[in-house]
Amino acid sequence: MKIEIKKSKNPINYEEAVKFMKDRLLDLDNNKCNELVWTLKHDHIYTAGASYKESEILDKSIKIVKTNRGGKITYHGPGQLICYFVIDLKKRDRDIRKFITIIEKSIIDTLKFYEIDTFADKKNIGIWYNDKSMIKKVAAIGIKVSKWIAYHGFSINIDNDLKKYSSIIPCGVQDKGITNLKNIKDQNYRGLESKLIEVFTANLNN
Repeated sequence: MKIEIKKSKNPINYEEAVKFMKDRLLDLDNNKCNELVWTLKHDHIYTAGASYKESEILDKSIKIVKTNRGGKITYHGPGQLICYFVIDLKKRDRDIRKFITIIEKSIIDTLKFYEIDTFADKKNIGIWYNDKSMIKKVAAIGIKVSKWIAYHGFSINIDNDLKKYSSIIPCGVQDKGITNLKNIKDQNYRGLESKLIEVFTANLNN
């Protein structure tokens, strides 16, 4: 299956990114384009998924952008790699759980290339790292499915400002922490974007 790869170097406005994916979804549903994997970054923004609660906003002065993806509140900003997609699940057995497993495996396998061991948790979606018995999230996942086409995506914390998470209860999880790759292992992550795309597209086509 042909998947278009799109890499954006400059930060993308969040609302414009969502509109782009919605339009792409309609074109894909009408067989007017190929599937898409899109890597990018956002400027500072807090987004709230469909199941968030007001009590998860700890700092009431921050601006929250409500969105239609699954999940709760998260933060996006510099130092984070975001991977959005528009993927046709009709070509993949209409299996949402299997698709999420592909996302999880792709992130885990990519980080393993950098000698970082992470894991998925069925109760708390995302990718987690065991930091001396303190479980911390290093990647967040939030998707939406319409017409059996999945869109939105996931983000990996590379060297972002973790203090930004203190304004919210990230993803509604109170008993676990947040970390980034630089905190886990201080090394060069310049090739992470390309490696992730390579692994993710290979897993999608298997």
